[in-house]
Amino acid sequence: MQLTQKECSLLKDLKDQETLCIEKYTKASQAAVDGQLKGLFNNLASTEQQHLDTLTKIESGTVPPVPSGGEKPMPTFTSVYSVSETPDKKNDCYLCSDLLTAEKHASSLYDTCIFEFKDDNTRNVLNHIQKEEQEHGKMIYNYMSANSMY
Repeated sequence: MQLTQKECSLLKDLKDQETLCIEKYTKASQAAVDGQLKGLFNNLASTEQQHLDTLTKIESGTVPPVPSGGEKPMPTFTSVYSVSETPDKKNDCYLCSDLLTAEKHASSLYDTCIFEFKDDNTRNVLNHIQKEEQEHGKMIYNYMSANSMY
């Protein structure tokens, strides 16, 4: 598959965003206080790495198939923090807010890119990744909601 100059540029932007998300999730996992949140951030970093790998394949001219196998169940979180503010809660809330913003940006970037690619298979793969980005945001929201952060 031959990519246009614009598609190459958009892929670079997407890869940069995924790289940033991997770094953010990795650092946030190390900085998080709650073990549930550490685990969530590690899992999301792994998924972001898969996204980056997929984009690298597309960039090289190979469009992988859209993954099948149904949707993964959303994790459930138990409340760790009470309604009152503590330094640990503030720390974890900050990390979640920052990463939720990153996921909103990533989803928006994918939305734009989906419309710019001419190949239907590529568009389907990007659409699948965008859906996963939205699910990441939902997981972070669910954690925040369970812990009176949102």
